Amino acid sequence: MTIDNPISAEIFNEIVNQRRSIRVYEQNVPFDEEAVKRSLERAVLSANSSNLQLWEFYRVKNPRKKEALAKLCLNQSAARTSRELIAVVIRPDLYKKRSQAVFKAIRPSFSTPLTPKDKRAVTYYNRLIPIVYSYEPTGIWNSIKRVVGFVQGLRKPFPRLLTYTDCRIVCHKSAALAAQTFMLGMKSEGYDTCPMEGFDQVRVRKFLDLPRRAEVSMMIAVGVGKYPEGIYGPRFRIPNEEVIFEI
Repeated sequence: MTIDNPISAEIFNEIVNQRRSIRVYEQNVPFDEEAVKRSLERAVLSANSSNLQLWEFYRVKNPRKKEALAKLCLNQSAARTSRELIAVVIRPDLYKKRSQAVFKAIRPSFSTPLTPKDKRAVTYYNRLIPIVYSYEPTGIWNSIKRVVGFVQGLRKPFPRLLTYTDCRIVCHKSAALAAQTFMLGMKSEGYDTCPMEGFDQVRVRKFLDLPRRAEVSMMIAVGVGKYPEGIYGPRFRIPNEEVIFEI
């Protein structure tokens, strides 16, 4: 099956090229809050590791709370002038709940008796995911998993991302995919965004009342971009031939 839809490709290309990180936003222009809701709903459809969806999205809309949060984002102009702030949060601590939800959703599609593919899914969600994502503060379990990965890797290709730190990194990757979907969704609605890593992680976690093992992956400013003030410089990208390779 081939897909030939040049119109969709042209529209998507235009959205990608128009998206810029805008750092100053208009204050007295109409703003459709439903566009944020729609874009967040698109974001949750993003690809993510093992479909565990170990993410959460916090919309900070209240002007007083947004002002307080902007100060925790080092008072950056993007945060300070935005209409809303979105906190993209990872939740590796929810792996049990989310893996059980995924398994419950796919279980009705299994055959009777179970096929080899079905058995792999059972093992993956009921045994492997708990082993990989489990957390204990001493670090002993991480060391054991690291040794297992090394020994197994001597015999055959084997995944090496087995420690809790590795799982956190995987969660941040998935969150970043969702964040990009959100930002492109907002651009398709005619609005602008700016992802920010400059914030006080400890204070933002406390502000959002997050549990101990939750982490804020990034903050995203949202609004109607102010042009040209909101663009701090011309777009620059390393030449394609330096970053895109064929093997």
